[in-house]
Amino acid sequence: MNKKIVAITSSRADYSHLYWVLKLLEQEKTIDLTILAFGPHLSPRYGDTWQQIEKDGFTNVKKIECLLSSDSDLGMAKSLGLATLSIADYLSELRPDLMLLIADRYEMLAPANVALTMRIPIAHIEGGDVSEGAIDDAVRNALTKMSHIHFTPTAKAMARVLAMGEEAWRVHQSGAPSLDHLHKSIIPSRTKIRQRFKLNENKLIVVAYHSVTLFKDSAKEQADLFSALSKRKEQIVFCFPNADAGSYKIIKKAQNFCQKHSNAQIHHNLAAQTYWGLLKVADLMLGNSSSGIMESPSLKLPCINIGIRQLGREQAKNIIDVNANEHEIGQAIDKALNTEFIESLNDLVNPYGEGNASELISRVLTELTIDDKLLFKKNIL
Repeated sequence: MNKKIVAITSSRADYSHLYWVLKLLEQEKTIDLTILAFGPHLSPRYGDTWQQIEKDGFTNVKKIECLLSSDSDLGMAKSLGLATLSIADYLSELRPDLMLLIADRYEMLAPANVALTMRIPIAHIEGGDVSEGAIDDAVRNALTKMSHIHFTPTAKAMARVLAMGEEAWRVHQSGAPSLDHLHKSIIPSRTKIRQRFKLNENKLIVVAYHSVTLFKDSAKEQADLFSALSKRKEQIVFCFPNADAGSYKIIKKAQNFCQKHSNAQIHHNLAAQTYWGLLKVADLMLGNSSSGIMESPSLKLPCINIGIRQLGREQAKNIIDVNANEHEIGQAIDKALNTEFIESLNDLVNPYGEGNASELISRVLTELTIDDKLLFKKNIL
């Protein structure tokens, strides 16, 4: 009998990370793969990104509507409750052998809670990382302790998971699967990217900025970002933020900025291949996204990390940390675009891997025996 795996995805971001893992699992003859898309995936505001999953050729896609039209922490909490109820109904019918989760998004607590109570083992990708400036950090650690198989992005992350009392046989250092796009996906050429985004020969800054969910005012740090950018002459491409409290404020601010500055544009939904193509053309990445920390090093792309959101996360030397301060951001942009700094990145090594995570994850899950040994965890501390 085939092994039934349900892979959970809530947004364009985590789907991009999961893409090659899902492709390889779908090709396995002993695996019956279901992709469960919920939350922001089904939101028109965030681009109805579930459609990309079907465009990519996945046929067994289940869609669950559960994201409230809200921009508050209360809305996040209520969406989590609605997701739990909806996912419970679906999984009671599907009864999968294993659930696959990734990373640290708050909404992942819903499927994890359902799996825990229904005795469905969980495989978790990217546990053991750190982002002390967001609720994501607590979510990631909770998911780690609720999970039964772990795929960590770095050696230090693996050590943290083991330090949490997880048995060594359950923990695998895979690297970050988002990097697999660089070796497996067809990335649009520089010419095609420049044509699509109507770019000229001026330098390009890609901005990926999200709400800071540990602040009561989760958009608190954004004012200095936009003030600093208003003084720049480089081309600017904004990517839409995550669907967290305060995201509407960031979106509105970015849209207004683009209306007033002819050198700026905003895009609410970019396919992973297009996004990577944009980064390959860019001269600088700016914001507070994990993408900057994990993915920009593979391109030797200078990256400015603003504020507290990624505090504590392992970094390569292309990352320039700054406070959410207009003057500091401006100085950091000048440094990042300086030839001397760019040349210093020639020997850069990405601690998040080399872009071969999907093979390891797919192999481990395909060969995994689902029995009481997997389900009954021991704490070895």
